[in-house]
Amino acid sequence: MSQFTGFNVAALDFYEDLEADNSKTFWDAHKAVYDEHVRAPVVALLSGLEEEFGAAKIFRPYRDVRFSKDKTPYKTQQGAFVAKGASTGWYLQIDPSGFRTGAGFYRAEADALARYRRAVVDERHGKALQKILARLTKAGWTTGGDTLKTVPRGFDADHPRIELLRHKSLTVGKTYGFEPIIHTPKLADAVRADWRQTRPLVEWVAEHATGEQA
Repeated sequence: MSQFTGFNVAALDFYEDLEADNSKTFWDAHKAVYDEHVRAPVVALLSGLEEEFGAAKIFRPYRDVRFSKDKTPYKTQQGAFVAKGASTGWYLQIDPSGFRTGAGFYRAEADALARYRRAVVDERHGKALQKILARLTKAGWTTGGDTLKTVPRGFDADHPRIELLRHKSLTVGKTYGFEPIIHTPKLADAVRADWRQTRPLVEWVAEHATGEQA
């Protein structure tokens, strides 16, 4: 397995060009660029993280357009996910805007979402989640995820953690953009540090809501 040496500018240029011409003709003419400058570095980066975090799923570059009004055939980003629990774990992505990392739970079935909300309401577990998110915010992470506009059924609108109760998914993200580090081997150390920093969130969700990955 090749060592990760950073992402070449060609990876960013590839996605910028793909946004302008999302066609099979372009893809076929530039697939070698994707293989060498996008997929291969992602594989190398994740290989170095596997022993500590687990095996990653590298998402396919092809869009599922069967039920979509947008029929463009190719994704304009390359993402990968390491699962700790169901739809719960660590994420990374490269796209025309640069590089980013993330963590949390990206989707939850109804029973997992119910467990999540029960844990948020619990005084001890709910406050623990608040502290985890506060530390991550202070460290530069941005909290995201899909949320309800209304109060979830069965909960009090005045609950002190109502904003957390509204979440249908809960993630944190950090954007590197075009920082010089993304073109160097040091990015691997940065991702490792990021994922270690977010481990308390991932483990909280896996323990209290989505369960451990089998």
